[in-house]
Amino acid sequence: MTAAGKRALLIDYGGVLTTDVFVSFAAFSAGHGLPPDHVATVFRTEPRGRELLVGLERGTIATGDFERDFADLLGVAPERLIARLFAGVRADTAMRDAVRRAREQGIRTVLVSNSWGAEGYTELDELFDATVISGAVGVRKPSRAIYELGLAAAGVPAERCVFVDDLAANLVPARDLGMAVIEHRGPETTIPQLAAVLGVTL
Repeated sequence: MTAAGKRALLIDYGGVLTTDVFVSFAAFSAGHGLPPDHVATVFRTEPRGRELLVGLERGTIATGDFERDFADLLGVAPERLIARLFAGVRADTAMRDAVRRAREQGIRTVLVSNSWGAEGYTELDELFDATVISGAVGVRKPSRAIYELGLAAAGVPAERCVFVDDLAANLVPARDLGMAVIEHRGPETTIPQLAAVLGVTL
């Protein structure tokens, strides 16, 4: 990856512009006397859990229906389940400041996010020129179509874009389309990589 010509930043939300969502899931599980990886395990091993997650992120399952059915799989109460699952998530101010500084220096910024309903997003107008949120567009990462929507929103060819996500599987379609990619592991590594790729001071 080189700095020359990169003019747009496409970036994930949960786990990139926030703290690690899986840490919050683990705290939720522990608070209910369950193994720390219980939520992730249900998504990974229960076909119905996976179906519910995909439907929620695509916007084809209402949040109330998801909470009722997923709570049943977890063995917990359904009331405000999504809010309880994400109760430990906090904004990553360093990453948000980096996005803000990139935008101030003329970089097009586009959010490309798999959503868990309409709640939970903050500072969108301050950080982004455009947003592509899965529940609103009916397609989720890692489907190629959502990256194509992100590129259209950026108005910049893929070769002049960089995409940031904390899940390696979500980087593959972006790379295949010609974007530079960064796997987010923390602001201390992502921000210097972004600065180098974009050719700006962050």
